[in-house]
Amino acid sequence: MKTSWKEDSVAGKFDAYNDVLEQTLGFEYVFRKFDKADIKKVVDFGCGPGKVAYRLADRIDCNVIAVDESSKMLDIAKTKRKHPHVDYHLIEHDNLSFLPDHSVDAAMACYVFINTDSDQRIKRIMDEIFRVLKPGASFVILDTNPDSTGIEFSTFRNGIPGKEYSYGEERNEWLHVPEQADLILNDFHWPKSMYYKLLSNAGFESVTLLEPTLNEIDGEQLKAIEQKFKFNNWKSEKEYPPFIIFEAVKPT
Repeated sequence: MKTSWKEDSVAGKFDAYNDVLEQTLGFEYVFRKFDKADIKKVVDFGCGPGKVAYRLADRIDCNVIAVDESSKMLDIAKTKRKHPHVDYHLIEHDNLSFLPDHSVDAAMACYVFINTDSDQRIKRIMDEIFRVLKPGASFVILDTNPDSTGIEFSTFRNGIPGKEYSYGEERNEWLHVPEQADLILNDFHWPKSMYYKLLSNAGFESVTLLEPTLNEIDGEQLKAIEQKFKFNNWKSEKEYPPFIIFEAVKPT
């Protein structure tokens, strides 16, 4: 049975997941791309329960337009993560029609494409984001690392150990939710080459890739993270990169 993001139980359990690993080796690297004084409006495509949009709006002086197709996720976001600089929008068919062409300073999509079942749809999303971005603006993508499939990380495992997945193949992900059974998600396997190809086809240029590991984090900084998230049970993320962070630029 496929997991539906539109179900109350799934949305609530996903919100309860401790995303310390995603924050440390994912969101933090995304946010650094936006630490610029000239970024005033950012699209968070596939915002889910609003954790990332809220943190970004709290970090830099910008307005975040957070969009998702799940009303259940947005209900959680609006209830638990109200912010004067975050506007939550329900969208359909990946359409950002309420935004004019060349109207936003940056965009991000965190763990969206691994939940997308066709590269045609991924291309459609990239095209729509390309349309609303201003020339010279960045689009940052954060997803689980296809080269780390099957590796047991501290808070999740994506895929079966030892199995090789083909292009676009369905792939389960196990999120370890505190004091609950794992939340099993239905993801899809997209190699890095897919991102490079579709970003280029959408018109983006200057595509770069980051694959951080925990060994890159300063010791004192790591202690502060452990205290904040009440977590220190690290595993394979010390040596293996759990995530990929792509940045692509719309030509001027």
